[in-house]
Amino acid sequence: MSNVLIIGEIDGTEIKNISQQVAAVAAGMGEVTGLVMGSGISEAGMKLAAGKIIMADDSSLENYDPVKYASIASHVAKENDIQTILLGATSMGKDLGPRVAAELNCGYLGDCLEASSEGFVRPNFAGKVLAKSKPSGTVVATIRNNAYPAGEAWSGSVENYSGSITDSTLNTTDVENVGSGTVELTEAAIVVSGGRGLENAENYDSMIRPLAESMGAAAGASRAIVDAGWVSHSHQVGQTGKTVAPELYLAIGISGAIQHLGGMSGSKCIAAINKDPDAPIFKVADYGIVGDLFEILPILKSKF
Repeated sequence: MSNVLIIGEIDGTEIKNISQQVAAVAAGMGEVTGLVMGSGISEAGMKLAAGKIIMADDSSLENYDPVKYASIASHVAKENDIQTILLGATSMGKDLGPRVAAELNCGYLGDCLEASSEGFVRPNFAGKVLAKSKPSGTVVATIRNNAYPAGEAWSGSVENYSGSITDSTLNTTDVENVGSGTVELTEAAIVVSGGRGLENAENYDSMIRPLAESMGAAAGASRAIVDAGWVSHSHQVGQTGKTVAPELYLAIGISGAIQHLGGMSGSKCIAAINKDPDAPIFKVADYGIVGDLFEILPILKSKF
């Protein structure tokens, strides 16, 4: 059994659900140490499902700083003889993971669908190929959201980070909270996404957003309508956007280009609405409706 470090992320007074999922993965891989970084994080940090928790609580860590966070994580990994470092495949995780790997001069595996003491499984070529890896040395890996159930919100011993905090020339001047619907896109159990079939931005706002809100879902979008300026990039699902793996992915007016499929093909259930019966989206959809979305959506909305 190896020593495993999980890096938890804070959301207010709670640990993000993706971090609890990563904790559940780590529990079967060895002795688990949790690391939580931030400012005023004691209440949230103690909820991480790990037997040992190290808290780096300092005012200089209030906002994510890749230099400081990577330095702390690598220091903790070395001090605790860590062989495996796990993070959620969030915006922070995808940035921090490779930096920690560089600090430790070890391998990195991104966006893993499976992780265990037997190795890792991650998608390649937009999900067409699943690559299996079994690193022989230290490795940093990010785990895709919703790939595993969350671990119990229980903690064991708690200790404060005793190392130094590296100076950084980076400075946060402003923090903007950009929402993608009623819940954060990458953490949503349900994602409702719209594409060019909606015809214009007004229809996206009047049809996709209300439907997502009524379903307790996040609102997503294809690259085509993001490039057209209908919605911001924070909504984009795909290889150059966000990767999601919700319980339900509802694709409305989306043809299903390979770029888009690469960001949502891991969804547990995919339902599509498109007037073109030959649209590629139907090849990956569990359920499909061939028809006019402008007639179907009002009916669907009335059910919630």
